[in-house]
Formats: sequence, C-alpha cells, structure tokens
Amino acid sequence: MTGTGRADGPEPSEAAARLTGLVEALRAHGFQVGTGETVDAGLALEAVGFTHRERMREALAATLLHGERQRPVFDRIFDLYFPLGDGVAAPDPREGPADLAELRERLVAALASGDGAALHGLAAEAVGAFGGYGSGPESDGWSSYRTLARLRPETLLVRVRERLRDAPGAADGPEFTDRLLDDGIRRRIEDFRERVRTEARRRVAERQGRDRVARRAVAGTADSVDFLLAGRAQLDELRRAVGPLARKLATRLAARRRRAARGEIDLRRTLRRSLSTGGVPVRPVLRRRAPGRPELVLLCDVSGSVAGFAQFTMLLVRALHEQFARVRVFAFVNRVDEVTGLIARGAADPAGLGERILAEAEVTGWHGQSDYGTALGEFARRYARAVGPRSVVFVLGDARTNGADPGVAALRLIAARARRVYWLNPEQPALWGTGDSAAPAYAEVVEMHACRNARRLAALIARLTPV
Repeated sequence: MTGTGRADGPEPSEAAARLTGLVEALRAHGFQVGTGETVDAGLALEAVGFTHRERMREALAATLLHGERQRPVFDRIFDLYFPLGDGVAAPDPREGPADLAELRERLVAALASGDGAALHGLAAEAVGAFGGYGSGPESDGWSSYRTLARLRPETLLVRVRERLRDAPGAADGPEFTDRLLDDGIRRRIEDFRERVRTEARRRVAERQGRDRVARRAVAGTADSVDFLLAGRAQLDELRRAVGPLARKLATRLAARRRRAARGEIDLRRTLRRSLSTGGVPVRPVLRRRAPGRPELVLLCDVSGSVAGFAQFTMLLVRALHEQFARVRVFAFVNRVDEVTGLIARGAADPAGLGERILAEAEVTGWHGQSDYGTALGEFARRYARAVGPRSVVFVLGDARTNGADPGVAALRLIAARARRVYWLNPEQPALWGTGDSAAPAYAEVVEMHACRNARRLAALIARLTPV
C-alpha cells in the first residue's frame, strides 16, 4: 500500500537505524539482501532525502529487491519502518463511534474521488474506533479484521458506482464499461482494506516493536507459505511462480552436473604426469564420469489438503523434465494411476490440474479417503517396472493412513528396486506419529523430509536429486 507523497521524514541517524531493521526483517522473510545492497540502499536514501516518503520507498525497493514478486512483502514492511504519520489516537475500545453510518458515507465519497489522503485518514479513524480490543494497557491491541467486519467496505460498491454516475459530466456507457467501472471500484476498496491492515500493524508495532511485528504479522512471499495453510489465491500465485523457480533450479542442477562430470583425481596418473615437472603435480589428472541423467518417479497423494502440495510439485517437475532422462508421475488417493500425460497436456491450464486428475484418472475406489497401504501395494504390483536402478522416487504425502494398514512392506519393495527413495511430508515433524500418522514407520524404510513450502521443496529437489 502506498500513501501520499510528502511526509515529515525521520532524522538521518534514525533513518539509518530503521533501514537496518527493515533489512533484517526482509532477511527474516527469506530475501537475499547482502551488505552491498544495504550500503547501496543507504546511499540511495541519502540521494533522495528523507522528506518524500514515496521516493524513499522506490529508492529502497530498487536497491534491495530482486524481483517484482517480492514487492508486496517489501511494501508492508516498509510501511512499518517508515509509517505515514501517526494516525489518530485510539479511543477506549469499549466505546463505539458516534455514527457508523456517517463514517461509511465519508468512505463512499473518498472511494468515489480516489482521494488517497482521505482514505488513509479514514483507515486510521476506523481502526481507532472499531479495531481496539482488550481491557488493560498491557493487553490492548488493534485488529484489522474487527475493523473491516464492522465497516464492511465491500458492501459500498453500488453506492460508489451511483455516486460516480451522478457526477457532473458522467455519461451512460455500454455494459462492458460498467464492468470496467466496477473493477476499478473493487481495486479502490481493496486498497482501502490494505490501508486498514497497515494502520493496524503500525499501531501494534508501536506497542510491541517494529521488529517483532515485521517478522510475525507480515505475510511472506508465496514460496514461504505453508502448503497445508495456503488459500486459493496463494496456490494460484505459486502456480505462476513455477516457471521462474524451475529455471533457477535447472541452472543449479546443470551447474552440479558440470562439476560432477569433472570427476575425482586419478592419483596414479597424476603422479606419473608430475615426473615431467620435477614431481610437482601442476596438472592433476581427473577420472571423467560418463554423462548420464537420473530417472525421476513421483508418487503423489492428491487427496484433501495435501493436493495443493502435490499439484505444485507435479508442475515443477514437469517444468524440469529436460534435466532428467525420464519423468513419470503417478497419483493416488486409494488407487494408483499414471498421470504423466495429463500433466503434459495440462501445462497451459495449471489451475485445473487437480480437477483433471480426479476426473480422468482412476485414483479412488469405493471411498474418497487416502489409503497409503493399498496405494503403495498397487503401485508395487502394477508399476514395478517404472522403477529401476537409475530411478529416484519421491513420495509426496502426509503419511496419514486413516487407520488402515500402512503397507510398509510394499514401500520396502519399491525402495529395493530404486536407486533412492525420498518421502516429502508437508506436515511439521512434531506431528509425525500423532493420530493416524504412519510417518515414523515409513521413515524407518526411506528418508523422510519435512517440506512445508515451495522454498523448502526447491532446496530439497536441488539437494537430493543425483547428478
């Protein structure tokens, strides 16, 4: 969220301290910000000055960020360390505003005019009036959820549209013009909602400290979101990130393959060659490795909350297919079916991958609950030839069997045929073995790794995949 242009900026010494805190908060969210970028950011602030807030924002973004996808997180953290004004004092949370209807009417006018300064003031006023909670000075806080639940700005779209239509010079247009107008109003409403969230975080930061709030109350980038907690919008953003992430991973895998191809030092031949240089091994002789790429097999649970994790991994591996000799993908709920072709055909529509798999592949039997024992057993019987001495198998799932036989023997047969088998579990390790989780039993047979977000998934694929 951006505010108005000018503001009374901090003193240079205070700005330096805030810049340091901002950089540490960005690093806590996984941003790669080095000393060089930090020095450049300080020089950029010195160049643009400390009185124009938006120039400071853009200068810091230009020097600290490495991609447009990082911008939303950066903006939220920037608003904590370089807030726009101090807002208004929060009243006693037990007292309500004098007139909620009057505040909503002023919000309609501000949304219709697009007045950023008025929207910022209304956001501060709304948080102070509706967002307070707690009964003591040490427990008081402010909640954007409480504020927006009372104010309900999304219900003002029709009133804003009518006000814009009644404005002087407004003319009736075709239906698609009305849709464009509504889209613009929705964007303004969402901007106001973000202003409310920013104001609530700012007030909490004044009480609890900027550093703590920046780390705990600011949502990270999509690749750091827990797969099991990701919503539809976050999963859509993850799917859009498959391409850039795959290119980065392909570069890393190719570099590892080049380094591995050099081989190890051949000591005998190196010593023999060193005779011509007085016994000094100037040019070591290396044992060249025969070029080869591993075969990759994915065995994915596509049921329930783990479906998003499985689908993202399928798309990522599909984008990396050139790095492997062969890629085969199998999906299961309580039956197993190969979906390699479905993923290849569905690359243009990643959002519908899950629906296509459930509709076209035979992954469920007479019930819709995951059954790892049955699925692993069927895979070992029907698709054993898909796994060979060059195969690396990744099993994706939370290992929750719904009380059924876990089928450890079948997993042991798969592990005996494969070069390596790794189990990627989206649950945190503290939950392994609780309830119906068979994770400890599976971990005795194959390596099990916690894989809760896309960043961790990329790191595991890069590290575990042999070259």
